[in-house]
Amino acid sequence: MRMPRAIALLACTAALAAATAACSGATQPPAAGGGASFEVTPLSPPAQGPLDSFTWSLYAEPYTLDYALAYDYPPNTVLANVCEQLLRVTPDLKTEPGLAVKWAQPDPRTLVYTLRPGVRFHDGTTMTADDVVASLKRQMDPKTGSPWGSSFKNVDAIEKTGPLEVTVRLGKADVLFHELMAASPGTVVSAASLAEGGKDYGTPKGKLNCTGPYALDTWAQGDSITLKKHPAYWDTKLTPKSGQVKFTFIEDAAARSNAFLSGTADGGYMVPSSSFAQLRSGGKGTLLFGPNTGAANLAVLDHHGALGDLKVRKALSMALDRKNIIKAAAGGVGVPAKAPAARGAWALAPEKTATLYDTLPEPVYDIAAAKKLVQEAGATGRKITIATSTLAPEISVVANAVQAAGRQIGLEVELKPVSPDAYSSLFVDPNARAGLDLVITVGYDNTPDPLEFYQYLRTGDFGNYGNWSNAEYDVAFDRANSEPEAGKRAELTAKLQKIALAELPIIPVYEAPHSVFLGKRVTGAPAGIAQLYYPWAATIGAAKR
Repeated sequence: MRMPRAIALLACTAALAAATAACSGATQPPAAGGGASFEVTPLSPPAQGPLDSFTWSLYAEPYTLDYALAYDYPPNTVLANVCEQLLRVTPDLKTEPGLAVKWAQPDPRTLVYTLRPGVRFHDGTTMTADDVVASLKRQMDPKTGSPWGSSFKNVDAIEKTGPLEVTVRLGKADVLFHELMAASPGTVVSAASLAEGGKDYGTPKGKLNCTGPYALDTWAQGDSITLKKHPAYWDTKLTPKSGQVKFTFIEDAAARSNAFLSGTADGGYMVPSSSFAQLRSGGKGTLLFGPNTGAANLAVLDHHGALGDLKVRKALSMALDRKNIIKAAAGGVGVPAKAPAARGAWALAPEKTATLYDTLPEPVYDIAAAKKLVQEAGATGRKITIATSTLAPEISVVANAVQAAGRQIGLEVELKPVSPDAYSSLFVDPNARAGLDLVITVGYDNTPDPLEFYQYLRTGDFGNYGNWSNAEYDVAFDRANSEPEAGKRAELTAKLQKIALAELPIIPVYEAPHSVFLGKRVTGAPAGIAQLYYPWAATIGAAKR
């Protein structure tokens, strides 16, 4: 589970599904009358030539560029082009070698990574096994305070076993650890730069020294971040087509839309849904929808208050008018969520999606039955507090819908306004969640394995925001996480899905595709959620020769 913002759906057109294995069985857009029409594709048309530079809009300034602390869209969108991981998730949601050219698993508790030779950091030094060991171990250090620390919970040792070889020894089998080497946990940075940066590492005062196609040039706090092309980048397939990338920060949705339409921003991900119609008809560029792995959910934060009663959680879910929420919060582009982990999260074993996800029932909308459940629970008149924020229009739309639903079934729902910065803190600081019963989240996978999402509901996991605990669930998770075969693991993950739907520690709301806007002068960007780790800026160039 992650920060709030745009929501995700892996949906493919028939033509794309025929051409891309990762999209097999993907959900189609709603039929006429069920929502706005849209198509989903992993890529925009390829670049036709180079650019000196382009400007990219972020909906907020990154709170850090420290890979170990990056846990939200703005920092990861920047870092995807600067720092790299041992593995890489591609735009069509497949996993391929990254800084590790190959890997082996001689037994379930041992992983051996062979590193790519001749990879140079931005300062010209060569990447070695020492850099990998230092980068990964730093995630495990409690002093770092990494939100990714729980990904290393089963790691006993990370050792250099050769100049270009790193061996990870696990206390027990952990399939997800290896998969997450394609996300922030697998990031490799210069060990020397970590030592040199100290407390300033990842801040506007500090420097970064990574291996990606772009290097950090400047960070003008409150204004912009500028990246410059890395001339010694190892992956010739992703040699940057633009010499410079400038990121600007625009929190206001209307101002951001105006930046797209005026051309002061060439493009941006996570387009405000309130701007969809204007951007589609404005003639200033193209709005694209891409594959994603997430859904908008309501995470229950307090299991000792009114929502501690399962009947109340079920009642609130039944009272949500999801179709109208989609119209107001997602511009009509989306579908009601059937489960906490979205359909797109099942991309690793797409042949299983039809039986393990598509057969789930549609969420029930029944005000009378919901009101009866509240009465049976003796919860009529009890108060529920949900956070709301101007961070994104979708947040206030969903919060208001929850308030309206609560009133209809006898619950008093109080909206607690939270500043954009403070809203992000809700997901990394447990103290910030005090006094709240619900928060609107985007639960997404960094990798195309649904088990990754469901790990966040394990007892004690960092992403288990409400500290929900279920012994049956924990046992089922450990069994799934020790199964190396993707299809079998998907079947075991379906048991976790079943428990989560029965107990509702997370209330599913809706799924919608990832979004990107490209002005007329640029093209080549991946359209989906892979942009959080894939070096997307390297593929952007001129739309015309």
